[in-house]
Amino acid sequence: MRILYLSQYFPPEVGATQTRAYEMARGLVRARHRVTMISEVPNHPSGIIPPAYKGKLFERANLDGIDVIRVWVKTSPTKNMYTRLAFYLSYMVHATLAGVLLAQRPFDLIYATSPPLFVGGAGLALSFLHHTPMIFEVRDLWPESASALGEIVNPKAYALAARLEEACYRRSEAIVVVTQGIMDRLIERKIPPQKLTLIPNGANVDHFQFRPEGRIQIRKIMRLENKFIVIYAGIHGIAQGLETVIKTAQTLQNDQEIHFLMVGEGPQKGEIIRLVKECVLSNVTFIPEQPRDVIRDYLSAADVALIPLKNLDLFKRALPSKMFDAWACSRPILLCVDGEARDVLNKAEGGIFVPPEDATAMAKAILDLKKNPVLREIMGRNGRAFTERHYSRQVQAIQLVRLLEQIILGSSRSNKWR
Repeated sequence: MRILYLSQYFPPEVGATQTRAYEMARGLVRARHRVTMISEVPNHPSGIIPPAYKGKLFERANLDGIDVIRVWVKTSPTKNMYTRLAFYLSYMVHATLAGVLLAQRPFDLIYATSPPLFVGGAGLALSFLHHTPMIFEVRDLWPESASALGEIVNPKAYALAARLEEACYRRSEAIVVVTQGIMDRLIERKIPPQKLTLIPNGANVDHFQFRPEGRIQIRKIMRLENKFIVIYAGIHGIAQGLETVIKTAQTLQNDQEIHFLMVGEGPQKGEIIRLVKECVLSNVTFIPEQPRDVIRDYLSAADVALIPLKNLDLFKRALPSKMFDAWACSRPILLCVDGEARDVLNKAEGGIFVPPEDATAMAKAILDLKKNPVLREIMGRNGRAFTERHYSRQVQAIQLVRLLEQIILGSSRSNKWR
């Protein structure tokens, strides 16, 4: 089977989207299918293209058996509606051109993952041009979520994005969703249930494991050997509401044993750093974005992992992959996300829930976990076992392989795309 996989974000960029796309593509390759990935030149989330990629309209490479075509995008460190639109549209145009001019044809299907929604636009164009079935993966309901976060305020822009979204749903042979909440919402919107398949987020349980040597090394490097470390590892964006974490650090600043590690990059990082300086906090350390091989050591070094999102109904459908990375490393989590994620936490018995954007409750939960190392150990073991059973990337990749093979078999029998 020959698959054209569209994911704007992809390694060497670091993040949940990049990891999921890589793991799924690797699963297809392991099943002896041929995968061509069209992604952007690395820049996310900083908006800065590294020197090795500057001036290139495209770059081609092989990553663990995946044929990767990286295309130029219009980037900017400044994040507003106009720079984001240029960023997304430039990928859509260049990914479409790469799919026509550079990718080796014919393809049996096109797999497009969103957001950004404009990846779906490229998928639509290539599906029409190649007469090839398209599978649309929905990791977030865009533009609905962008509107809730204030990223889209123009009614005309929202209407155009919604039309593109609906076109992607109509054209797709199948739609893969990552949470039950997204599936339920799409069914509410009259998307046929038989068109939907749930393949949730998860963790590579072979890669993400607790590493005692990594714990010792990171704590030594950071000079935090005797600290109770609370870690946030992920994008520093609008959705995460990291101001609450800083307020919590301020509340706990008199406890000399507690230290917060903030690992990652994002459009709000500068504002969060400014807030820490304004509050004169010495119990918060910011770490640049780290590769996958290193982030597992940072997780191992921590005593508890924070999983925060803003207090919006939108996020009751969310299931952050950071939960499973932390659990795979046998770390208990402090979950500040209500809804589906909270239900999973309760089933796993792998941490504590506190209401989103509640710094007082977060501080109390951190103190409770600090006082109870036995409970932390039990929660960490529970999370690891639960992730192995239900949220392994390896198992999810096999699910995707089976789905795509069924679609190809059905398409070849019906001949509807030829």
